Amino acid sequence: MRFLLLLLLPFTGWAPPGSLGQGIPQETITATSPHFDEEEKYSTHMPQHLRCDACQVISYQMWKHLTEMETKQLSHKAEGASLSESEYTDVLEKSCSQSWKNYGVREVNKVKRFVGPGLDDDDMVGISVMISGGPWPGRLFKMCHNYLGELGEDQLYGEYRQGGREALERLLCKDTCPEEEMSGQGEFLRKEL
Repeated sequence: MRFLLLLLLPFTGWAPPGSLGQGIPQETITATSPHFDEEEKYSTHMPQHLRCDACQVISYQMWKHLTEMETKQLSHKAEGASLSESEYTDVLEKSCSQSWKNYGVREVNKVKRFVGPGLDDDDMVGISVMISGGPWPGRLFKMCHNYLGELGEDQLYGEYRQGGREALERLLCKDTCPEEEMSGQGEFLRKEL
């Protein structure tokens, strides 16, 4: 397992000596190396409490790979053109078969979350330790391929074409994530109403 230590120092403003922090409630954030239970260490399946983050990671990677391929393949074609079935099937397969090495798990205030591209890191304050490698890449690989098998490449590409990243995330994460955690969910609901 690789350890990656991320140090983020909060910005502080200037204040007269002796006045810094007076009367302001201080929030304490604790970040330690994640302590994994038996399921987190040894199960081949994604633990339930990390599935929402995992499906957001997977939808982001599918969106990213499809967008890159469309930009490359369709730049010289007519507006509104789409990838062929073999092209989007290959792209979705590659998005699932990648190494997943840029993702890991961190623990802040005793809450474990995935960290990596496509996830909100707005609560990443202070010192945070991320553990990558280990069982996480295999679990993301397996979960991604389960989505391909359950939903199929045609449905995934269709959702991508209709609504981009947000549509993919709604499709993949609808049974896993609370509505408030899904990116773009509020905008989608406003459009539907």
